[in-house]
Amino acid sequence: MSNKPKVAVVTGGAQGIGKAICDAFAAQGVCVRTIDVRPNNDFVGDIADDRALRAFANQVIADHGAVDYLINNACLSRGGLRTCTWDDFNYVLRVGVTAPFLLTQLFLDHFTEQASIVNISSTRHLMSQADTESYTAAKGAITALTHAMAVTLAGKVRVNCISPGWIDTTGAQFGGPDADQHPAGRVGTPADIVNMLMFLCDPKSSFITGQNFTVDGGMTKLMVYHNDHGWTYAPQETGSK
Repeated sequence: MSNKPKVAVVTGGAQGIGKAICDAFAAQGVCVRTIDVRPNNDFVGDIADDRALRAFANQVIADHGAVDYLINNACLSRGGLRTCTWDDFNYVLRVGVTAPFLLTQLFLDHFTEQASIVNISSTRHLMSQADTESYTAAKGAITALTHAMAVTLAGKVRVNCISPGWIDTTGAQFGGPDADQHPAGRVGTPADIVNMLMFLCDPKSSFITGQNFTVDGGMTKLMVYHNDHGWTYAPQETGSK
């Protein structure tokens, strides 16, 4: 058996959930490669730019020759119908959908025998706030892309998806309604996503592929009615009078 460390590629690993994922892999002795537009210890580049993405993938292949885990984490929002331009909307799609597709293509011949791809989606693919169409569209697409890739890569790479709910990346403490609206009784942390991701990358989950796992403290399962359990609906005025 080879003593070479496993290799994990994580997009958007400079901060937040992405950094927590990188740290968790590194703690297990996995060699972590990341690309982020923000400063980081590996590759600084914009994954919306296919030249940067190809340069990063080529470097990973040249350095390691194989990839065990691909974590498509990076995404952003640039608003929606009221605020998002054509270029903004397509930029978000390039980051959140096109880049995961292209990275998978670029690593296609280099995935190891028990390789795993995990895409980070969001509960926003199921529910929305106003003016969030760019992000919601990207997350809906990456969720659908997950099962498509799982079928195409059947027998070679498992592909799954995680949809986080409210995950605080600042270390803040939340109580009262912020916590109570979650059946789990608290706001999520990056560790909650990392725990699910590590399970999906483990050979013990070898019978799981093409699936989306919602990790949101049960928030999307809670039915909310006006004046139910103290909740009231107070819509903001929109448009002009």
